Amino acid sequence: MAVATVTPPLDRAALTASLDDADFRVLLMCLFHVTGDHRWLEPPFQPTRDVRLIADERAGLDDAAIEQIKTGALDALTFGPIRPAITDPGDDLMLEMMRWCTADRIADGYATMFREDLGLTERAVEWTEARPDTIEHHVVIVGAGASGIIAAKRLLDLGVPFTILERSGEVGGTWRDNRYPGAAVDTPNHAYSFSLGERHPWSRNFSPQPELFDYLRCKADEYGIRDHIRFDSEVTGARWDDDQHVWRIAVRDVESGNVDEIVANVLVSAIGPFGRPIIPDIVGVDTFDGPVFHTSHWPHDLDLAGRRVAIVGTGASAMQVAPTIVDEVEQLTIVQRTPQWARPIPRFHDPISDGAQWLLANVPFYAEWFRLTMLWRYGDGLLPHLRKDPDWPYPDRSLNRVNERHRVEMVEHLESELGDRTDLIAACTPDYPPYGKRILLDNGWYRMLRKPNVELVEGSLAEMTATGLVVSVDDERRDIDTDVVVLSTGFEVNESIRVIDPVGRAGVTLHDVWDDDDATAHLGITIPGFPNLFVLQGPSTGLGHGGSAIFQAESQVRYVCDAIVTMIERDIRAIEVRRAAHDGYVSAVDLRHADMIWTHPGVSTYYRNAKGRVVLATPWSLLEYWQMTHDIDLEDYELTP
Repeated sequence: MAVATVTPPLDRAALTASLDDADFRVLLMCLFHVTGDHRWLEPPFQPTRDVRLIADERAGLDDAAIEQIKTGALDALTFGPIRPAITDPGDDLMLEMMRWCTADRIADGYATMFREDLGLTERAVEWTEARPDTIEHHVVIVGAGASGIIAAKRLLDLGVPFTILERSGEVGGTWRDNRYPGAAVDTPNHAYSFSLGERHPWSRNFSPQPELFDYLRCKADEYGIRDHIRFDSEVTGARWDDDQHVWRIAVRDVESGNVDEIVANVLVSAIGPFGRPIIPDIVGVDTFDGPVFHTSHWPHDLDLAGRRVAIVGTGASAMQVAPTIVDEVEQLTIVQRTPQWARPIPRFHDPISDGAQWLLANVPFYAEWFRLTMLWRYGDGLLPHLRKDPDWPYPDRSLNRVNERHRVEMVEHLESELGDRTDLIAACTPDYPPYGKRILLDNGWYRMLRKPNVELVEGSLAEMTATGLVVSVDDERRDIDTDVVVLSTGFEVNESIRVIDPVGRAGVTLHDVWDDDDATAHLGITIPGFPNLFVLQGPSTGLGHGGSAIFQAESQVRYVCDAIVTMIERDIRAIEVRRAAHDGYVSAVDLRHADMIWTHPGVSTYYRNAKGRVVLATPWSLLEYWQMTHDIDLEDYELTP
């Protein structure tokens, strides 16, 4: 959303009352936008570098500088209409502002990227000339989660006809389905949100599931896309018709079971990586007397008060569930196969104060720069430190000097939290380098493990009985009696579009092409042999180093929209990525990964397939991927006029 160029003056009393809650590095940028006075980018107004996810709002500035900034804000924002001296600063000035704001060495290309992301320049694809009077193309989007909503909004703005097929009765995807206790986002919300439309008044920096679900529902309403959604419509298959150059999509009505066909010129998969939970094939599961379920299928009416609960797995979901329910249950047993690295996140639950909310809602450019600081701190800064140093003397425990420092910091944190529980310290300290698996946030996990009603069992689930679990511990069987079993066993993250197993040219299925879980796609989006098919959140696009999945999705949607507009304007019936372009890209991905953490021999992660190839995580920075996907290169594609 572009920032308004002229706005009414702000209420002086309200601004005065809110300034103590300001992030002063952000407020400095607002002052510079409004006044154009370069003194705000000079000493004594230099913020200090702060890489914490929730940084000190005073930004290392002394009291005198803080008071001058407050006075400057009152003078600039409360006397007469606000006419910013600078709206779009251009690349050079934007880079200077970003470096000053973050006190970090930001590379040149980020200026253009963030100008788009903040709405200072247009991010959306536009028609080369006027929009055509008649558009015969019809696009089908599978899935009404965050990626599907973004794609729908951009197509609606372009005037391209589309239909969303959603298997559930509501939008929301991951945040609709995962309603387990403690479910929350682990990316700061002001970065994990759409760049288009009105800014959302998030209650916290890391919002819980109900707020995220409500956000996606509200955005579907705000964008006006609900009339384009067929709810309770499950895609059971899709076949490319090479004679008509269309996709023929089989759709089952969830309520009636009836199947019909919908025809589309373009098929967009917005299914996402977290749609299919991994449900282990457990011997004896049917004999268990109590409820057993995956975290994504949490029963709405489940009462855990006074009950014995076992959680299988110690991934992200378990780390959110366990601290939330521990004081409610009689006994909590956690079965851990592999320990996880977890970072301390002070102020994770802190609400955004009323004063900060007022600034975000009213001060020009404030929400935009607040978003930038969040995305920068949680974005690409870590990536350079996830590469292997061939001369590093301790490759079994870390990758390089910085990775070792992070390891020491996380070990010190868990030791301080676990205190004299040397047994838990040994059980919770991973034997692989930090970030080899998805890094988790310590949401009270370690302190929870010390509670008297909690037991951490190192082992793997062998089978279930009528009364509980049988766990294999050091090649010995241990029986664990319990009333409820929670499976925190992850998702089939590399399945996504394979759930509908599209059939491309010559009757080839995607299952055949991606045999042995070896998913590949050019830019993670297009696949040889499957014309007019685009995948959002596809192979090698997951963010293992940080950043925002919504930022990735917006980059991909721009690329897809560029392809669709090009097809319509040039009267192209089919567009299919060339094998050479696809293979070259996949080779580049694999080559970059060879030097990175996720191919470390001591790491077992769902980022890799059974052959050890990284199929989920991207090796690219946000900037690199944004540049790759900004505009489609038609030289990479075979075009059928």
